[in-house]
Amino acid sequence: MLQSRIALITGSTSGIGLAVAEAMAEQGCHIVLNGFGDSDDIANIKKRLSGSYHVKVYHHPADVSKPEDVLAMVLYAQEVFGRIDILVNNAGVQHVSPIEDFSQAQWDRIIAINLSSVFHSVRAALPGMKERGFGRIINIASIHALVASPYKSAYVASKHGVAGLTKTIALESAQSGVTCNAICPGYVLTPLVKNQIADTAKARGLTEQQVMEDVLLGSQPTKQFTDVKDIAAMAVFLAGENASNVTGSLQVMDGGYIAV
Repeated sequence: MLQSRIALITGSTSGIGLAVAEAMAEQGCHIVLNGFGDSDDIANIKKRLSGSYHVKVYHHPADVSKPEDVLAMVLYAQEVFGRIDILVNNAGVQHVSPIEDFSQAQWDRIIAINLSSVFHSVRAALPGMKERGFGRIINIASIHALVASPYKSAYVASKHGVAGLTKTIALESAQSGVTCNAICPGYVLTPLVKNQIADTAKARGLTEQQVMEDVLLGSQPTKQFTDVKDIAAMAVFLAGENASNVTGSLQVMDGGYIAV
């Protein structure tokens, strides 16, 4: 389906991003990974994906909180492959704290990584997509792009921003052959979520088990975490030809979270 397409995926050395990279590689897509991690681990990911799916896999270590790094990453992808067909903005961070205790540094960090990096990457990649008459921009948002939770002011604000930015990009690109959509998962048991369980327990005065059962899965009627493979499958669909008229959408994958 994505044979010989070129995908740049931020935050793709673990979690949702890595699942998306693997799913797209399986479809024949060449990949530029991005993210932090042990150099040997990243080398093994590259080797595994390229060997298993016979595609080319590169990695760029951009810190997406820095606009100059985001630009360098996009230019790198365009240099090694000649173009970017698919841009997946997945990189994200979280911090849990009452707003009166929420530090300015944490606010600035979350907005920079979760929201501003999307703007900077799209701004750099979109002209080439429009020129070629094809592009797929997929922003990994969150159910918190649609509803709020306490103690997550910056994260909720950033994901609401991603939702609005997604729609704006879609409208500006509507007749260019470029689509822009967001995927809005409910809770996914990624390293990001695992790392926030202890903070949430402290903020709410609960045990970590209570956070898992009552706070996280308590919001999802299916009582199941959203699977990274399902999110990756949605990304593959949105990147393909059959989604050419799907744009400006917020694809909800939340186990019934907002149906209640």
